[in-house]
Parts: sequence; C-alpha cells; structure tokens
Amino acid sequence: MTGMNENPLDLLPEVLLAASAVLGLLLGAWLPRRRQWLTGAMAGAACIGGIVAAAIAAAKPVETAFGESFAIDPLTATSRIVILGGTLLVLTLAMPRLYADPRETEFYVLLQLAAVGALVLAGAQDLLLLAAGYLLASVPAYALAGFRKDGPGTEAALKYYVVGALLGVLMLTGITVLLAAGRATAYPMLRSELAEAPAGLVAVGTLALLAGVLFKAGGVPGHFWVPDAVQGSSAPVAAFLTTIPKIGALAALYRLGAVPLADADLPWADLVAVLSVASMTLGNLAAFFQQDVKRLLAYSTISQVGYLLLPVAVAGRTGLDQVALLYYLAGYALTNLGAFAVVCALPGPDAIDDYRGLARAHPALLGSLVVCLLGLVGTPPTAVFLGKLEAFSAAFDGGYAWLAVVAAVNTVASLFYYLRWIAPAFLARGPAGDSRTTSRTAAVIAYGAAAGSVALGLLGGTVLDVLGGPLAP
Repeated sequence: MTGMNENPLDLLPEVLLAASAVLGLLLGAWLPRRRQWLTGAMAGAACIGGIVAAAIAAAKPVETAFGESFAIDPLTATSRIVILGGTLLVLTLAMPRLYADPRETEFYVLLQLAAVGALVLAGAQDLLLLAAGYLLASVPAYALAGFRKDGPGTEAALKYYVVGALLGVLMLTGITVLLAAGRATAYPMLRSELAEAPAGLVAVGTLALLAGVLFKAGGVPGHFWVPDAVQGSSAPVAAFLTTIPKIGALAALYRLGAVPLADADLPWADLVAVLSVASMTLGNLAAFFQQDVKRLLAYSTISQVGYLLLPVAVAGRTGLDQVALLYYLAGYALTNLGAFAVVCALPGPDAIDDYRGLARAHPALLGSLVVCLLGLVGTPPTAVFLGKLEAFSAAFDGGYAWLAVVAAVNTVASLFYYLRWIAPAFLARGPAGDSRTTSRTAAVIAYGAAAGSVALGLLGGTVLDVLGGPLAP
C-alpha cells in the first residue's frame, strides 16, 4: 500500500541530481569537447538546487514519501545537505583536471548517479529501496575508480567491484532472510514483526545486511577495497569514495538500528560496538607506517568509521545519538575533503617525504593541511572535535563507557601518523619547496574547507540545536 503521497516533489533533491545526470549524458553527445564543462556546471547547479530544496523540506513536518518507503526527517535532510555539498566540492576539484577531456561528461554523470545512490541510502525506509540505493551508489563508483584506464586505476576498480559484488549478494541474501522472518520489507512493519520472529533468523539476516552496508561505509568487515581503490584512483575520485557513500551508508545503519531492529531480540549495540572497535583499531594500526598520502587517508577513513559507529551502536537509546552522528558526519565530510583538496592542489607529491619544504613554498596550503589533519584527530576548535565529543557522550549515556574509552585511546594513537605527514613539511628544503605547480581551484577549496571546519566547530552549539527531531514514523 502506497497511500496518496506519491509526489515526486518530495524527492526533489534526488530528482534534480538524477535529471541533471540524464540531461548531461544527452548533451554530452552533442557538445564540442571544449564545451563539455557545461554539463559539469549543470551538475553543480543541480547540487545547489538540491541543497536549497533539502533545507526547505527540513522545515516541514516529518513525513514519508511513496508509502512508507522513503523518510523525510532530520536524518534525511542533514544527509542530503552534506552529500550534495560534498558532491559540489568534488565537482569543483575535478573540473579543472577534466577540461576538454574526451570523457569529461561521463565523469560528471557517474559522479551524480553515485551521489543519488547515497541520497537514496540515507532516506530509505524499506529494505528493497535500501538495496536499490546500494546498487546505484556502487556501480557508478566502480567506473569512477577505474576512470583513468591506467594500471593502478584498473586494479582499483577490479578490487572494488569484486568486493562490492560479493558483499552485495550477501546483503541481498540478508534482505531475503529478514523478509522471511518479518514478512515485510517496510521498516515500520518490520519493527513489530521482527520482535516476534525467531531470533536466529533475525540475527543471520542482520549480519548479512550489515556486511553490505558496511562495505559502502568502508568499515570492517567490508573495508578491504578502501586502500587499493583510493590509492589507484585520481585524487578527486578518492575524495568522493572516502566521503559521500559513507554518509548515506551510516545514515542507513542508524535508521536500521533505530527503527526495524529496535525491538528485535538481537544484541545490536554489542554487535556494532565490536565492529566500531575493529574499524578504528585496524584503520589506525594500518595507517601508522604508510608512505603514500592517499593510502594513509584511506586507512584514516576506515578508522573514522569506527568513531562514527559509536552513536549508531546506541541508536534510539539516548538523546544525543542522532545529533552526534549528523554533526560528526558534516564535520568529517568537510575536513576529509579539505585534506584531499590539498592533495589535489599539489598534483606532483604522492609520498609523505614529497611534502618536505611545503612550509616555505606554500605556507597557506600547509596551514590548511595542518587544520584538516589535526581536525581528523579531533583537535579543538574543529568540527570533528565536537563531533567526537558528542559521540563519546552518546556512548557514555547509552551504557557503553568502555567503548568511549577505547575510542579515546585510538584517537590519541592516530595523532602519530598524522604528525608523520605534517612534520616533513616544515623542513626547509625538499621536493614541495622546489615545485611551484599548484591547482588554484583546489587550493581555494582547501582554504575554504579548513576555515569551514573551524567555523562549524565554533558554531557547534547552534548547529546541534537544529539536528534533533523525531525520525519518520
């Protein structure tokens, strides 16, 4: 039953981005090579329009669209704004690199389709729509990873695809098991049905479903693709893969814990807590001695998933979990994209030692890099600091003080590998000090992201006040 709420305007941000992708694909077949940038500009306009539409929808009462399959609530609204804002930044990073490229339009189309998939994941309130969002967020991303058609890119795309296909099948199997257990796919119906279903069946279905969603988030056990795919991709694609799908996947995980699995006979909090510890610890340990900066950021993003899972573990148990997750997601997206913007601004350096002399050649870029890397650690007054503080507080309030302590220890440990990157940049001479080649567009984004991370941290109290509110019924 879908009721009478089949209004496409309820999905205006998603519709705008999807329509821009389709229209861009058509226009790209006719535009001359040096006019392909128009499709990128149209994609940027669609992102801006989607942000405005999402902000307007956020002021309206909580509701569902197309029956109960898509939720329009604070979780969806914030995820929409962060996903579309992050996609806009990635587009801006990529456009100067792709100008007059024969496949420029294809890149913009793939990027938009993958972002639409992340938007669907964030608002999905039906297992079938969740599966559709997973596929839409995954298939274009595989093509993006291998877009350059070189050796590393092809290897990255292949590994990404193989892991995604395997865990995607596992996720569909989990959905089938949960359908058998709950006799429904809509979250509200599942909430009541799974409470009466056999616990073993629910556990098997949930584990399989979690494996697929965590693949999109880049957390354990679906993390294997992250370092190779990020290292083999171009820097803008790497920035996208480590940020945008993660937002949709973590929002989907939170909704799963807060709605359909809330009353099930399943140790949801314990399960997610174990995955949180595994993600943050493995990511930090693997990042300690990395030399390639993109690979270091890849393992960093795995560890960040661990911290972001803290409020997911206690979903619905405290008054802090939802606002902690949403604020942390916004702060992480801005800070992570800022770090990748510095990598894009200096296209030559690949290894940590290549950044020697950056303080002398590009002091403003180094300042942005320091703010973003220390921001990922959780240094005040950046947004991630307040996000981690709220996440730790949510874990304490939810009865998982030990998890907050483990996360705090991992946070201190992560400082080591970020400082390994920052320290050589202050040396007087080096490759970065001898090179004057920079991307001005990427540099401006790096400055803006670093300043935005600090500003969001300073305005945290005001922002947190608007992130609360009930989930869709």
